[in-house]
Formats: sequence, C-alpha cells, structure tokens
Amino acid sequence: MSLRPILVTDYDPAWPVTFEKLRKKIWPAVKGFAKSIEHVGSTAVPGLAAKPIIDMSIIVSSPAQTTRAVKGLASQKYEHLGDLGIQGREAFRHPKGRPNHNLYVCLEGSLALVNHLAVRDYLRAHPEVVQRYGALKRRLAREFPHDINRYVEGKTDLLVGVLRQVGLSRDQLMAIKDVNRKLE
Repeated sequence: MSLRPILVTDYDPAWPVTFEKLRKKIWPAVKGFAKSIEHVGSTAVPGLAAKPIIDMSIIVSSPAQTTRAVKGLASQKYEHLGDLGIQGREAFRHPKGRPNHNLYVCLEGSLALVNHLAVRDYLRAHPEVVQRYGALKRRLAREFPHDINRYVEGKTDLLVGVLRQVGLSRDQLMAIKDVNRKLE
C-alpha cells in the first residue's frame, strides 16, 4: 500500500520535452559507453493517459558497462536501488530538484528492455489500443488508488497481449507475468 494516491492524467505534450532535458543532463555521465537513453513507459506514447512520471532507460551492452553507469550516475547524485527483482535492469532514485522520473540502466537484449521498447513501439503504432489502455489505467487508479501492486497486476493481461502480438515467446510472457505479480 502507498500513502500517495496513484494519479493518472491526460497525456501532456511537455513529457517528451522533459525527457529530453533530463537526457541531456544524464548523457555526460554515460556517453563514453552507453548506446542510448530511451524514453520508455506511458509518457513516451503520444495520447496515452499516464502517471506523470518520466521513465528512462540507459542501454548498455555488458555488465561491466552497467557497473560503469552506476558509478557515473552516482557522480550526478542518483541513488542506486539495485535490480528491484528485475534481471538485466538496475533502478535509480533521482536527485532532489529534478523532475519526477524513473531511471534504469538496462542490459541490451534483457527481457526488461525488450518489454519496455516493444510495448512503447506497439502503442505508438496502434492508437486504438492506446485509448483502451488509457481507460484501463484510469479505472485501475480509481479502484486501487493506494495499491500500486493491484494497479500493476490489473494492467498485466493487456500488456501481455501486446507482447504476444509483437512475438515474445511463451516463456518470456510468463516471466513478465511473474515479475508483475511479485511486486508486492
């Protein structure tokens, strides 16, 4: 249970602008080895209702580069939170004074990254699904305003359906379902 209510708002065209400002601040800490910094999550999909929190993934190609990213981000006052139970993805708490965002370092090819990029790209190409997904998120936020685990679990079937459409294997889909159910 969370003390702060889950807030889902209309899409804000300022979200990509905020992402780009954050990316420009973070990039110097990882530019010598990272492949890119991607805007992922719901705020990366035009027209999608979302929690107003920018999700960002720094893509690296090896575990050694993940270690370098942890050190580089520490120099910018990001707090390393570990993988939070999701293999191939390291999470960070942003420094005070920066816009609200989630920052991850993801190993290229990891299921966590494949999941984020596949969902983002599919939704960008399918506005009819964006509308259904936005309505689902609003309903879940109303039903479970202080329970992020039930909110996430409630979105799982729709997201797994999207991932099935883009060709993820049965094992990959089951792994994603399992992670979403273990967030408690």
